[in-house]
Amino acid sequence: MEKVEETKIPNATAKRIPLYYRYLKTLEESNVERIKSKDFSQLIQVPSATIRRDFSHFGELGRSGYGYDVSYLIQVFSHILNTKVEKRIALIGTGNLGKALIKNNFRRNENLNIVSAFDSDPELIGTKINNIEIRDLADLAEIVKKEGITTAISTVPSKYSQAAVDGIVEAGITAILNFAPGRVKVPDKVKIQYIDLTTELQTLIYFDENFTSNHQFNFATQ
Repeated sequence: MEKVEETKIPNATAKRIPLYYRYLKTLEESNVERIKSKDFSQLIQVPSATIRRDFSHFGELGRSGYGYDVSYLIQVFSHILNTKVEKRIALIGTGNLGKALIKNNFRRNENLNIVSAFDSDPELIGTKINNIEIRDLADLAEIVKKEGITTAISTVPSKYSQAAVDGIVEAGITAILNFAPGRVKVPDKVKIQYIDLTTELQTLIYFDENFTSNHQFNFATQ
């Protein structure tokens, strides 16, 4: 693959890259070799102007009248997302949500892998979910270093979230996905994202109740 232009991209564009990559892989599986922005727009429900603007950050990825070569775009976005390198993930909290995440374990993403799970409940420590042993949360730092873990997912309840995140940070992890809605304090070097299912559902219901039936609000464009 030829060198991709290295530029600082907007956060909104960065958030859409995994979406583009996933759908491009789906197109490849369906033997689609090239696609135009308007057709890709209909598939992923992102405006074609947004797609073209996002793609422009990475150089000349397509040609007018021809569209985009699917396999080349996959190479470009695979390089950007570094999908050839395994991302070893620790899961903190093995309640119902944690168990569901372990059982799914990012099956459609070849490089994302939950390799360890942690809990503080003595009845859970030592048991296994999908062949992943639940370890003592007190051993997090040691195992993170030993197993080369770089990312953590926290599913602990909100009232324990800050303590859990503090432990994750102390273990040396700088990328955290947090399912507790309350914001927590982390050092500047740590990147944290929140998944708040209640807020997402309330937002969806608001738009359902306040916009006409043919209105479509796509969060991927925001």
